[in-house]
Amino acid sequence: MNDKLTLQALVALANSPFTHKQCDGCVGLICDGWESIPATFDRKQLELIGSMRSDDAMDNWRESHPLGTNSWSVNAPIAFGYHPYNKCDIYQCISCARKYLRYTEYGGYYLDERIRFLNPALITNSFS
Repeated sequence: MNDKLTLQALVALANSPFTHKQCDGCVGLICDGWESIPATFDRKQLELIGSMRSDDAMDNWRESHPLGTNSWSVNAPIAFGYHPYNKCDIYQCISCARKYLRYTEYGGYYLDERIRFLNPALITNSFS
């Protein structure tokens, strides 16, 4: 696993160049908010490039929604240090370099792989 990204490194990744029109490889991931990864999506289209997880940190299940958003809102902040971002890895499309946040939701009887476009305008430092 890659080392945990700092806030500055996450912002730099989010602002790094990519093709603004989604390519054929990741067009199935139209997800400004959290979405389940479609079962038909070829996961080999994405490569792991970083992580926001910290295995030695205390579990934090708190979410940050200061503007009344919720987990599914397309304008929900990408709140560094808060759930689910503290359990995310960063992937990029191997064809167009679009960046995505990705984590697995562990429900009582299911696993749900979730994904969201890494929008630099929504990144916030939850600790300031």
